[in-house]
Amino acid sequence: MRKLLIGIDIGTSGLKTAVFSPEEGLITSITESYAVDYPHPGWAEQDPDMWWEAVIRSFQKLWAEGKVCPEEIAGLAVDGQSWSCIPIDRSGKVLHKTPIWIDTRAESICRRMEEKGLSERIFRTGQNPFKPSYTTPKILWFMEEKPDIYSQTYKFLQCNSFIEYRLTGQVSQDLCMSYGLHVVDMQTGRYDAELADLLGIDLEKLPEKNYACDEIVGEVTPEAAALTGLKAGTPVIAGGLDASCGSLGAGVYKEGQTQEQGGQAGGMSICTTSYKGDPSLIMSHHVVPGLWILQGGTAGGGASLNWIVSQIGRAEEEWAEKTGRGKFERVSELAETIKPGSDGLIFLPYLSGERSPLWDAKAKGVFFGLGFDKTRAHMYRAVMEGVAFSLQHNLEVAEQAGAPVGEMYSMGGAANSLVWTQLKSDITGKVIRVPATDTATTLGASILAGVGVGLYKDYKEAVERNVTITRTHTPDPERHETYRHYYEIYRALYENTRELMHKL
Repeated sequence: MRKLLIGIDIGTSGLKTAVFSPEEGLITSITESYAVDYPHPGWAEQDPDMWWEAVIRSFQKLWAEGKVCPEEIAGLAVDGQSWSCIPIDRSGKVLHKTPIWIDTRAESICRRMEEKGLSERIFRTGQNPFKPSYTTPKILWFMEEKPDIYSQTYKFLQCNSFIEYRLTGQVSQDLCMSYGLHVVDMQTGRYDAELADLLGIDLEKLPEKNYACDEIVGEVTPEAAALTGLKAGTPVIAGGLDASCGSLGAGVYKEGQTQEQGGQAGGMSICTTSYKGDPSLIMSHHVVPGLWILQGGTAGGGASLNWIVSQIGRAEEEWAEKTGRGKFERVSELAETIKPGSDGLIFLPYLSGERSPLWDAKAKGVFFGLGFDKTRAHMYRAVMEGVAFSLQHNLEVAEQAGAPVGEMYSMGGAANSLVWTQLKSDITGKVIRVPATDTATTLGASILAGVGVGLYKDYKEAVERNVTITRTHTPDPERHETYRHYYEIYRALYENTRELMHKL
């Protein structure tokens, strides 16, 4: 009988469940879509039970396909979006929707902590800036704004540990995801009780243990088996952050390798052995033991292109319906007809504020340089270039912090666009390699499961067996020089409009 591995990815717009074989590669993949709620300006939240329902539907469809059976599953791991803050009571009931990674409702709390002079102390422990997107300020928000919810809370969980709780009945948190909690000493993986006391956080409300990402958390319970169709007793491995699992699934498991993120969010993850964060960037444990990931993350990656196409792309949608091809194929074709620099049209992709390196919840999206000569194609290319400029901004800060970047490995839906990937290469001046699969994140999770249950002896074997490069993009020197000019304007635009953005 085959021994198969499952990776579950809790994304912002949908949940993906993929089955992999160490011998055959990807067997099948199922995606369940869901929505984000935006009840107030700066708020973005989701119902964790909606994720669990998506998991159940995914497994129901998986078994109905008939390509795999429950007895073949040797283990599974869950990865997901960062910085959830899920309050559950002792029975496991979700007490409130979770603010997600783009939520900035705790901005005033962060500002207050800065005014108290705690920023340096917080950074020293967790090597991450104290910003509203992270989990810690969201816990403080529940404490101040929803005291009844806070008092009823047994544990605050991350998105993947919540699904693992539903599967196993075990409360957990993996070492990689723990970076969202500033009270975790990133070097030791243990809680800093003194800092927790300074912030007023009750450590009893946090998971007791930070599991290694390839460690078995528990087994599928009979109750979860009845709902999902999984075999009771199937091992569940801790998993980790989606960006880190995606890095592993793209082949990034050695120092100096860099993943370029082309999902809903954009950014990069630099693999390093150095324990050294930067206040403008994001630092976490890699899912691969003994390594760190220095990240730069923009709020508006692929989501920016999704947004503009949803607003002005009806012609592309009709084209897709007629041809049977994807609408984003047509978007890429149109963008390719426009010269580098989009004839002077520049886009700031700050559609939900901006994360690193600006950390400005009040930053706004901007089209600069519109004129009667501009077309949809100009706007599509400008959005692609704006996201690439934000990537370059993060790379610059990382290199100034002493984390040089060589070749990049691209993942996410945007990597399917040759046009977008090439202009990223031209703008950054970096060689970009694209792996064979766009399921890098679930593949990375499945590799953790495989190592955890012993189907792979180590990460080197797992990557060599699962990751192949399909194409390579090399920067064009002439286009790179052209983009340097537009990048200077891109950077100046934010600096010169920041005050006006805040006035809005």
